[in-house]
Amino acid sequence: MQSAKDNKNPLEDLENILVSETDIKTRLIELGHHISCDYAQRELVIIAIINGAVIFVADLIRQIRLPVQLDCIRVASYCDETRPVQEPEIIDRIRLNLKGMDVLLIDDILDTGKTLSKITEAIIAMQPASLKTCVLLDKASPREVDFTADYVGFKIPDAFVVGYGLDFAERYRQLPCIGTLKAELQNPPVWS
Repeated sequence: MQSAKDNKNPLEDLENILVSETDIKTRLIELGHHISCDYAQRELVIIAIINGAVIFVADLIRQIRLPVQLDCIRVASYCDETRPVQEPEIIDRIRLNLKGMDVLLIDDILDTGKTLSKITEAIIAMQPASLKTCVLLDKASPREVDFTADYVGFKIPDAFVVGYGLDFAERYRQLPCIGTLKAELQNPPVWS
């Protein structure tokens, strides 16, 4: 097992790469253009669900050619597991006044639909002029809540993925690509 003391390249922990760094960069340009066209002549408020979406949001907003306000919200649901183990809990709230604003909610991955559903309900209660959602990844897994994102970076199979902001036990977020973590590393007995 890999320990924090190893100098091993974390890319070696991937079983395979699903989305390359080049593909991510190309798709960011496309998404930024699409969003910029859809919101032309308007100011956009972006709400990022962090920690997972922090890298995606940082790179995407540089591709949006509009005035942008940014706020972040933090949600817990995974607890160091490969599947959500609890109902999403909002642990850090939105600080911007969203009333009458065009809002784009951005998350790293759409899988069960619970997180985006819960946060969109909270945002709707704040009376925005409009609300759309954007996800880096749309996972082909059974939705527990019927939810479809307005903007999608990539559709992926139902697999546990890490990289480009997505983590396992707060590790692997720094990888420049997105891949599946080797099975033997998904439940290590102890991280040292």
